[in-house]
Amino acid sequence: MKYKLGEKKGMRVAYGETLVKLGKEFPNLVVLDADLSGSTKTSMFAKVFPDRFFNVGVAEQNMMGMAAGLARMGKLVFASTFAMFATGRAWEQIRNSIAYPNLNVKIVATHSGITVGEDGATHQMTEDMAIMRCIPNMRVISPTDYYETKSVIEWCARNEGPVYVRMPRRDTETVFASEEDAKFQFGKGRILEEGSDVTIVATGEMVPEAIKALELLKQEGIDAQLISMATIKPIDEDMIVNSTNDLIVSVEDHNIIGGLGSAIGEIIADHGLNKRLLRLGIRDVFGISGSATDLLRYYRLDGESIYRRVVEELRG
Repeated sequence: MKYKLGEKKGMRVAYGETLVKLGKEFPNLVVLDADLSGSTKTSMFAKVFPDRFFNVGVAEQNMMGMAAGLARMGKLVFASTFAMFATGRAWEQIRNSIAYPNLNVKIVATHSGITVGEDGATHQMTEDMAIMRCIPNMRVISPTDYYETKSVIEWCARNEGPVYVRMPRRDTETVFASEEDAKFQFGKGRILEEGSDVTIVATGEMVPEAIKALELLKQEGIDAQLISMATIKPIDEDMIVNSTNDLIVSVEDHNIIGGLGSAIGEIIADHGLNKRLLRLGIRDVFGISGSATDLLRYYRLDGESIYRRVVEELRG
């Protein structure tokens, strides 16, 4: 797989741009937002299609109910706000009004994870993948970069049923060079690099950090396989089962309970695999206020910390 860390670009911007493109193709596409369209970038769609954009105000539970009703009437619905409010405040409405009847609603949340930064613990949603993953009918996706986000949103529009997509607040390095390189395959991981000593599985904005760790590991003579896992549910079981390395390391900007690491652990248990699992993420604590860079370092999720933790695990 061809990859290279490039300039920093916003996944939120990719979302807004792709909504505008899809709005021209799908006349039944409507977008809902809970008074945060400037931040989620749904404002880009609102400027072009004002009659198909609905700002529901600070009423996220109502927004999900409205999204369900619009989907019932044949609309292709995208509903957006911050991850804390989308999945936390409106969980019951998502479960009962969207997922239970299996409606065509795409919940696209920004400002996920610890890198929300200075807003602190109340806005740092590190439980969203866990609470979305446990809902029947719900698919969960965490794109890698700007280009993969565009491909993910395209996929969402062309496939029926509820989906949850999480994106960070900050701009992150691009991993792929173009939309063609980043073409999303639902339910499939991407092997970015082969290696025979350890398998690192990263998701979302943690993929660039894992790539930085990979380069440091090479300098230590450690041969690491790197997998980018955008689809959290259904996760690519075959890729985990077929890994020939004894140690698997999961890396996520999320609680280690219920997210990527838990999904991999379930596969190891279900298949009786003789593998060790090191889960790197938020270790069941709330966040604190700080810059995204400082917080990644504090929670040992920056590239250098990932490298050090892999070395510690391999060498005891």
